[in-house]
Amino acid sequence: MRFLWLWFLLACAFSAASPAHAASGRVIKVLPQFLGTNGLASLSPSLYDRDAYQVILRENPSQRSGMRFAVQWKTKGPVWEPLNLRIELRGTAAGRAPKQIVIDKHLEPGGWFSHWANVALTGDDYNDFGEVTAWRVQLWEGKQVLGERHSFLW
Repeated sequence: MRFLWLWFLLACAFSAASPAHAASGRVIKVLPQFLGTNGLASLSPSLYDRDAYQVILRENPSQRSGMRFAVQWKTKGPVWEPLNLRIELRGTAAGRAPKQIVIDKHLEPGGWFSHWANVALTGDDYNDFGEVTAWRVQLWEGKQVLGERHSFLW
């Protein structure tokens, strides 16, 4: 009798399904940076030089060639659907309706630590868009938003 009871308990223990947990994720940090005509956001690896160069580019739009968003993101748990980073930008209205653009970037999940992704708006797209006044960055898994950061004016 004990033997049957033990088999019954083992069968119940192994047949109980554990719930599947979706991935959780977040956008940790977003660094919007101007790119100079050389395509760089900084002239040297120094953070001080980067900030000084960004001030020069902010004050002199003719020396800019684009804008880059450096995004630090992280996921926890298994990822079942494709990961995407979506950046939405709003620009100034120069005599017409304000411009809006959406940039998507596919991400590869993996690892325990956070990752950095760079998304750039350069060339004719940047010149046609004008000044960026607001931005929002979202981390998507399939059709679900895992994390978001946005500018003050969003």
